[in-house]
Amino acid sequence: MARSAASTRGILLSVAYDGRPFAGYARQRDQRTVAGELLGALRAIDPAIREIRGASRTDAGVHARDQRVAFDTAAPLPPRGWVLATARHLPDEIVIRRAAVVRVGYSPRFESLRKRYRYLILRDLVRDPFLSRRAWRVEGLTDDAIERARAEALAAKGTHDFAAFRTSADERTTTVRTLYGVELSLDPADPRLVRIDVEGNAFLHNMVRILVGTLMDVARGHLAPGAIARALASRDRRDAGITAPPDGLYLEHIHLRDDGQDPWPSGPSDGSSADDAAPEGAPAADDAAPAADDAGAGPGAGAGA
Repeated sequence: MARSAASTRGILLSVAYDGRPFAGYARQRDQRTVAGELLGALRAIDPAIREIRGASRTDAGVHARDQRVAFDTAAPLPPRGWVLATARHLPDEIVIRRAAVVRVGYSPRFESLRKRYRYLILRDLVRDPFLSRRAWRVEGLTDDAIERARAEALAAKGTHDFAAFRTSADERTTTVRTLYGVELSLDPADPRLVRIDVEGNAFLHNMVRILVGTLMDVARGHLAPGAIARALASRDRRDAGITAPPDGLYLEHIHLRDDGQDPWPSGPSDGSSADDAAPEGAPAADDAAPAADDAGAGPGAGAGA
């Protein structure tokens, strides 16, 4: 007997994953992807699920702590059931951390108000096997070098035309974006790790990785201070720095207009305070274009950080 369309509802997930084994988030033919694994696990519970709708399409090797994914289902499972039931069908590198009820057809991509990424840099003379492909090891990163990068980052904050901070694969005509913060800090538990937190309303293709690469080029003396300001003014990719590798990039949190009802576990998807609201007047992400959405995807990988 067919299930009634009236009983169908949307489910919104918060998904975390280690991006190392995958060819990116978006489904690709003959490639192992996060979306492919996730859809397979959900269909093991409800074979009628037709599609999943992600908020951001991260590239191969990029990680996520709070990717947002929605789908429609008529299965009578509460949010807790979706979190627990899919766990047995997912690989160790992927976990659903939270589920909530949303309207049918809900797409987190078009509900996004802002996104926060973190890039991890390891300043060490030798490799750390526990951080392999989880952080970018940069030699010669002294305290003075970090201060140069911190000063350089100030130029990126605010609303600018970031045309110089994208790859040629990004064909969108609108390249103005707003960054609410670009902050450098040392991990209090491991001072070898430099954390670069970037938060904005939306991102261009490879934008965060080029921004991080530019900061590191200035820090190490490969580019003169003021490189970000010059690249913003010229809109020329050649004035910015290198593209940082995907290894150290994490999609930390996506703030949505509607975070769903009856969540399990309760509370914000990233564990932050419920008062962590978007800046007043923050515009929605301009993600309607078919080109890569966000900070670091490579061509063919779907788009993303």
